[in-house]
Amino acid sequence: MGALTDARPLLDWSVAARILAGEAESGDGHLVAPFLGGALVAVIDGLGHGSEAAAAARAAIGALEAHPAESVVSLLQSCHQALRGTRGAVMTLASFSASSATMTWLGVGNVEGVLLRASANGVSARESVLLRGGVVGYEIPPLRAVTHPVAAGDTLILATDGIRGGFGEGLGLDASPREMADRILAQHAKGTDDALVLVARCLAMHA
Repeated sequence: MGALTDARPLLDWSVAARILAGEAESGDGHLVAPFLGGALVAVIDGLGHGSEAAAAARAAIGALEAHPAESVVSLLQSCHQALRGTRGAVMTLASFSASSATMTWLGVGNVEGVLLRASANGVSARESVLLRGGVVGYEIPPLRAVTHPVAAGDTLILATDGIRGGFGEGLGLDASPREMADRILAQHAKGTDDALVLVARCLAMHA
């Protein structure tokens, strides 16, 4: 869908989404926000579906857009304040730093995150985000982010609970982010909820 640039491209990314049948708008939202030296990637799932869920997701995106370079812990706390009075949401945030060649991520609720690592021998290693229980806007757990080194070709996948678990199994990195997102949605969407999957690939890191 787009390449983010800070002098040199950092991420190539794409999103695929499906609204629950009968609803006018999705409660699932996403954000990819570049900032000097990095980029913030977020997927948000407003509780339930329909207009109230969509309003919660928009409130979270607004809070994230205001200060994308902040730490993911600070950003999630900002979302928690912004979502008070809404239906609430669950979300996973990932912040990429070009200077340190790292990705720091954090999840509250059930937006799954997988990091597939590129490998010269064709065998991909993977990391999964540590998800903590809670609802942003109502009650969140103690927040602790995890940081991983990343390199060109490493690929982040974030998916709402409208996507069946196990979507990252057997995925190769030969496909583009757009192809991967479309394939995951087509093969793993449950059909009983809004569904969204975002794929972001590191193009270059400058540590």
